[in-house]
Amino acid sequence: MKWEKKLVLALEDNGINILHRCGGKAKCTTCRVEILAGDFLEVTHKEKKVFEEKGMEDHLRLSCQIYVNGDITIRPIKTVENSGLPAGPRPED
Repeated sequence: MKWEKKLVLALEDNGINILHRCGGKAKCTTCRVEILAGDFLEVTHKEKKVFEEKGMEDHLRLSCQIYVNGDITIRPIKTVENSGLPAGPRPED
């Protein structure tokens, strides 16, 4: 199975203004989401490292590190609207 697209890009492309500030480098953690259902890859090393460094909950994921290929149900933690911050540079595919 080919994993098609980063979740952060799929969200943006479908009108969800997910907050992201570091350009998809797993540094800022602003693109956190809670996965409710769907098919996605395992937690990445980058995610584990930044979550440990920042003492964050391990049930969350960084949408810039998740590749999806199909339907997924998530709950965005921070959006442009609820944070009052502008999104950063668009992450690369």
